[in-house]
Amino acid sequence: MVHVLITGGVRSGKSRYAESLLAADAPVSYLTPGYPADPTRDAEWAARVAAHQLRRPPAWRTVETLDLAGAINAADGPVLVDCLGTWLTRLLDAWQGWEDEESAWAARLVQETAALADAVRSHPADVMVVTNEVGWGLVSEYRAGRLFADHLGRVNQTVAAACDQIVLMVAGRPLLV
Repeated sequence: MVHVLITGGVRSGKSRYAESLLAADAPVSYLTPGYPADPTRDAEWAARVAAHQLRRPPAWRTVETLDLAGAINAADGPVLVDCLGTWLTRLLDAWQGWEDEESAWAARLVQETAALADAVRSHPADVMVVTNEVGWGLVSEYRAGRLFADHLGRVNQTVAAACDQIVLMVAGRPLLV
């Protein structure tokens, strides 16, 4: 049993690498907090979702949820979470966090993240968690960009503390940290 956080930039190979760490014939729970693909709203996003779905082996079960901790706790076998950046985005959307003051939702995010880390730490099978690395660029001039980077950095640190290994993906190559 191993719990791994896989981080890196956009299109660095994070998801594909996380998928490669799990057996294709195992009953993997693939947890995705992303938006459902709606080709009428966003054809590019729909294409990304479809490409991810086509790569998944038939034995894997996709679970679309914001309750990542609950879904991990309910899973019988290996779990793949893809990804924490999308999870944070959807939580902030659901809580109107982009407009509201942080004091209205920040404590709730800390609780949700702690529950997620506890679920990862205590899961009796392999867990792969994919996330984005957002702290290497310029500080955004926009509040939403700063909010996202600051909070995803904290989410990543909390979940990383619950993992046995951290992998940084660079140009499709894993760097074990």
